[in-house]
Amino acid sequence: MERIELSPEMTQFVTERHLASLTIVTQKGRPHVTPVGFTWDEERQLVRVITWAGSTKAKILDKAENPLRAAVSQVDGGRWVTLEGSAVVTDDKERCHEGTSRYAQRYSEPKDRGADRRVIEVTIERVMGRA
Repeated sequence: MERIELSPEMTQFVTERHLASLTIVTQKGRPHVTPVGFTWDEERQLVRVITWAGSTKAKILDKAENPLRAAVSQVDGGRWVTLEGSAVVTDDKERCHEGTSRYAQRYSEPKDRGADRRVIEVTIERVMGRA
């Protein structure tokens, strides 16, 4: 797979404090859209979204036999970005710690969810936008 490299303007845009929407295409082919905060990890080509076990987005991904298609979209006036790829949810402590640490840097310290913490990881395959 080709490596995704964001322009300097796009990189700046995805580090500014903005909310976004996460769209997950369910196994039945229906979109589930919800507002989220997210972080971009260029090295690993991942978008991370922190959540908890009882959230609808986590339940949809947890039930899936394979990764589901997903997109994270952020808009600010005429600037916008959509990062698209395959999504999974995990309760792995190290991956959840990485997700919450990055979230705290971009937004603010998240609520402690203890063992209920989950992180959604979207492996990015395509980027669209203008910054």
